[in-house]
Amino acid sequence: MKPNAIRRTQKGFTLIELLVVVLILGILTAIALPSYLSSVQTGRQGAANGNARALASAVMAKSLGTGGFDTTLADYATDMGGAIPMNPCTGNNTGYTITATTTTAAITANSGTNCGTWTPTTFNIVSP
Repeated sequence: MKPNAIRRTQKGFTLIELLVVVLILGILTAIALPSYLSSVQTGRQGAANGNARALASAVMAKSLGTGGFDTTLADYATDMGGAIPMNPCTGNNTGYTITATTTTAAITANSGTNCGTWTPTTFNIVSP
């Protein structure tokens, strides 16, 4: 080797190395994404059921004062802290159904399209 020769050092990654990294990231994403989406749907379903349970408590509390069940959803906004909570499965505040007779009421979150296929929990209330 000549003493005055300039030594070249190679810096950076080769195309093959970059492709391998991209391939590994793609495989990890393909494995993790379905699990993530499933957990998002499960979380939305749980939130919708939890909001329906809170709404059932408000319906029960109001029925104790009035002696009957009111099926108008907007009438419970003040009892729920000023607004009906959003149903994450439907994406709106009207995503709950209240059905009532003179002695019973049933509160259910509507299933919507954001939560996949599931059966919402129905919270039944019996008049005291």
